[in-house]
Amino acid sequence: MRRAVGLCLLLCVMLLGAGPAAAACAPEIFEGNDYTVCRFDLSQDHLQLFSLDSDGAPYGSFRALSAALLEKGQALAFAMNAGMYGEDLKPVGLYIENGQVERKLNRRDGPGNFHLKPNGVFYIDGGKGGVMETSAFAASGIKPQFASQSGPMLVVDGKIHPKFSEDGTSLQRRNGVGAPDGHTLIFAISDGVVNFHSFARLFRDHLNCPNALFLDGSISSLYAPELFRADGFAPLGPIVALVKTP
Repeated sequence: MRRAVGLCLLLCVMLLGAGPAAAACAPEIFEGNDYTVCRFDLSQDHLQLFSLDSDGAPYGSFRALSAALLEKGQALAFAMNAGMYGEDLKPVGLYIENGQVERKLNRRDGPGNFHLKPNGVFYIDGGKGGVMETSAFAASGIKPQFASQSGPMLVVDGKIHPKFSEDGTSLQRRNGVGAPDGHTLIFAISDGVVNFHSFARLFRDHLNCPNALFLDGSISSLYAPELFRADGFAPLGPIVALVKTP
C-alpha cells in the first residue's frame, strides 16, 4: 500500500510539473459535434508507440502502461489507441517501435475498416512525422522510429476518402490522426457518434490536415490527465503516448 501511494504521488508531481504544454488536449466543436483534439509539435513533444510490455504481453490498457512507466520513474501525460489490431491485441498492419519493424506493411485485401482502401500509416521520426497512404509510404523509403498502419484513410491529399458518404448511416465514436505539416500531429476523438464523412471533414476543414488516418471506432479511447480523462472501457492494442520524465 505504501509503495502504491508513493507511485501515485510521483505521478501527480510529474504531471503538475508538465504544465499545459505536456498534453495539449482540449474540447472543440465542429458542425455541431463534440470532439477532443490533441495537438503535438514533434520538435518539442516526443511521442512514442507502445505495444508489448517487458514480458512480451500486450499492455492492453492505459492503466497498465501507466503502471509500467511509473516503475521506471516516468509518467503518462497523454495516450490514445493507435491503430487496428487482432484478437491477440497485436497490430494487423505495419508497426515500428524504437526503429524495430515488429509487423510488416499489410497490403492485402480483406473485410473491415482496415481494408477499406486506401488505408495508411502515421509515423514519427524524431522531430518529424506525418500521415501517408500505404502505397505512398512504401514508395517513400522512410524508415521512421515509430509507425502504425490503420485504415481507412480519412483524407488523402486534401480529398475525402471516395467511399465515404455525407449521409452515411454508420455512426460510431471514432478517433484518428492528421498531419497539417511535417512536424505536427493532431489526434482527435469524437465525444459522441459521427459518420466517416463528418469525421473526415473535421480533419480537412477544421484542423487543416491534407492527410488524415482513421485509427478506430467504438473502442476509441483517450488518456488526458489535464482533462481528468482516462478511458478504460475496452482492451487496446497499440498505444501512442507522451511520456513525462523528471
